[in-house]
Amino acid sequence: MQCNLIKQGFERGSCDVKVNDKVKRACEATLKFNGTWHRLIKSIHLSRPEDYLSIYQSGCNHSCLKCHSWYFTQIANGYWLSTDQIAETAEEYEKSVTVKEPRKRATMWHATDLCRHCGSCVLVGRRGELCPKKLSPEQIVWSPQGYGPARNIVAFTGGDIVCKAEFYAEAAEKIKEKTKLWVLIETNGYGLTPKNLDLLANMGVDSFWLDIKAYNEEIYRKLCGTTNRWILKTPEWIVEREFVLEICMLYVPHWIEIDQLKAVAKLIADIDERIPFTILAYFPEYKMKVRSPNLMEMIQACLAVRDAGIKNVKLGNLGVFAKSDEEVNLLFGVLGDEIL
Repeated sequence: MQCNLIKQGFERGSCDVKVNDKVKRACEATLKFNGTWHRLIKSIHLSRPEDYLSIYQSGCNHSCLKCHSWYFTQIANGYWLSTDQIAETAEEYEKSVTVKEPRKRATMWHATDLCRHCGSCVLVGRRGELCPKKLSPEQIVWSPQGYGPARNIVAFTGGDIVCKAEFYAEAAEKIKEKTKLWVLIETNGYGLTPKNLDLLANMGVDSFWLDIKAYNEEIYRKLCGTTNRWILKTPEWIVEREFVLEICMLYVPHWIEIDQLKAVAKLIADIDERIPFTILAYFPEYKMKVRSPNLMEMIQACLAVRDAGIKNVKLGNLGVFAKSDEEVNLLFGVLGDEIL
């Protein structure tokens, strides 16, 4: 299987994965075609706090030191599903949807506008203290990751080989034939070349959750094994094609701090200051063991991103950086409870 990126004039990703005692490219080890595309899938379930159907894929075109899904992105691990089977799974999920979002809200970012996932309204019959009060208890359902709504979105997440856009295009087309769900791709952006984006737009993909690992190319390569040269161009390419876009970055002390966050935020604000932007608190995982950010670092990061021009900023992984009621109250006092 020839590398799509090389054929299009780009650089191959850091895409080697372990297959038993061998090493293969992710597109060879976790993707196959025999008249229709098949993908190696680790699991599929209603995820929290995203509140949509998440398809966790094995294999990736990055080798991130901090990957929290390394046991199936860096190792071939899962079961094979065809695009037909994926579409059938999406069709079954649609029967359990409790919230129908408009396309412009086909994001992870908007999920916490509706629910804070405490389950209080179901478990004890009263709303939690931070409840947005927008849903009825009947719209809250259980999933393997807790309580919340089921939104009308299906997402490809986990490992990312969008460089093989043909699989995602075929899957999106079949999902759209069987359902009215929005199709979201959580991605590092490495495979989002103009040609691939055109194909995905034509076949029904609606939105991207773009996880930009770093602004500085040297840092990016150390973290992920690849360049980020065209990744920094993808936000503009995505918006030009009228996809829905949200941005995510991880705060990693000594690696991805305010300078990196602010540089990306400025780039995004120059395209559209309303694009949703989430700053997640890093926690040690896989090959990276530096400490997590503290409360003040996360507050300062949020203020810096706002200062760069972004209007819609949220923080994620609250339990990593706010470890007491006092710290949570301080966070809300400075930034407001809509920051989550």
